[in-house]
Amino acid sequence: MKIPPLFSVFPALAAGLLLTASLAAAAESKAPPVDVGSRLELFVDDYLIDAMNGVQLKLHEPHSEGTTFKFDQPWEGGTSGYVTMFKDGDRYRMYYRGSSDPSYTIKQTVSPDEPTVPAHAQYTCYAESKDGITWTRPNLGLHEFNGSKANNIVWAEIGSHNFSPFKDENPAARAEERYKAVASSNYDGDKKKPVLNGFVSADGVHWRQVQKEPVITDGAFDSLNVVFWDTLRGQYTAIYRDFIHGLRSIKYATSKDFLHWTTGVWADFGDAPGAHLYTNSTLPYYRAPQIYVAMPRRFMPWKTYFPEMDARSPGSSDAVFMSSRDGVHWHRFEEAWIRPGLHERNWAHRANTPSHGLLETGPEEMSIYLERDYTFPSNRIERLTLRPDGFVSAHAGYPGGELITKPIIFTGTSMVMNYSTAANGSIRIEVQDEKGQPIPGFLLEESPVIFGDKIAGVVPWKHPQGMTDRSPFSRLAGKPVRFRIVMRDADIYSVQFK
Repeated sequence: MKIPPLFSVFPALAAGLLLTASLAAAAESKAPPVDVGSRLELFVDDYLIDAMNGVQLKLHEPHSEGTTFKFDQPWEGGTSGYVTMFKDGDRYRMYYRGSSDPSYTIKQTVSPDEPTVPAHAQYTCYAESKDGITWTRPNLGLHEFNGSKANNIVWAEIGSHNFSPFKDENPAARAEERYKAVASSNYDGDKKKPVLNGFVSADGVHWRQVQKEPVITDGAFDSLNVVFWDTLRGQYTAIYRDFIHGLRSIKYATSKDFLHWTTGVWADFGDAPGAHLYTNSTLPYYRAPQIYVAMPRRFMPWKTYFPEMDARSPGSSDAVFMSSRDGVHWHRFEEAWIRPGLHERNWAHRANTPSHGLLETGPEEMSIYLERDYTFPSNRIERLTLRPDGFVSAHAGYPGGELITKPIIFTGTSMVMNYSTAANGSIRIEVQDEKGQPIPGFLLEESPVIFGDKIAGVVPWKHPQGMTDRSPFSRLAGKPVRFRIVMRDADIYSVQFK
């Protein structure tokens, strides 16, 4: 197929305008080689990037798919929340706090005929789904509410405020403790000292406290604290709330047995400005578990949208996105990932809390869940979607730009990209040696012109004789090489060598 003139001109133009600055910067860099093996790597940070010119890391806002669950049962209500979701075999599980405290509601915004759940104690509730979209409440008959056990309450004792379960994928975990959870309380010996308690279950429904003593004690714990089994690193990981310099922040701790934990290490956000991170919702990304992704709710206690709430509960919130490769050092985007939006009730103090969970709900989408309308009778969970790996991209606008990677060592014969371009956009690739010199056979002018939209697009490369090479990168595997990516009106979300 004859290449349209616009595409054929662009790479040469980009080379002339952009090569000097970015290639010089990369050549002078002494970045050590990054061994990616055959892992999927996302452009959520600068882990692979040595230099960019006309390219930036672009944060992508999820697309709303509407309300997926309403907190409208008598044992739920306007202050229900702290949602946890995960896939378990052929079903999805959801846990959340059932709670109602109408004193937080801004009554001027509620119509007389809008039903309000009366105040009641807090409970841990459970729901299920086959697709992550439609949820049902099983009638469990375990705990009594208003004289009846016809409800989906799974826990009604210590820690019901922020009960946070997970399925333990540790191969050494006992069957009767396959599901675990943490929740906070004030320790028996000191009512002023918050602690984190551990819980276990054989089926995810019938729970018991694993021991009377707490499992972690060096934190404030007054939000949804997160614990999970990190399969890649072979350890339990805890990301939990504490305060530093008056700000809500997070700590990182690990354990081999869930009961004994290392001392918590404060999160390091580099030069990012201080922020109140009310929740963290951290989890290993299911397609690239070496990367922790987190979806905190960022709280601004000094910005109150409803003046009526100044005394009772001031502030407003949005959601941000951040990632880490060790649980301690975090890359955080300061622009909001999810804004409160047009619905006025989401400008109340503690709305817009992301659930702890990221579910694959289709081959071309993953779902994020966000609590909306907190404290109001319309309190609900909104489902939002992104393409797989679609949190952040290496993005170039119409003028075009280029990205040069650090030296990379990979295993595999083919390069696979998750990318999207405009019809008028394109991506071209040059492979260089460790010092930045183009490798014959992989020069920019020899690159295919890549355009379209693919989640797993194999980069097609022509053999010198003109045939499509089925294993173009095989002779480069195991050697440190750089990739110079010249792009225009295009996004690259992730890359992998297979």
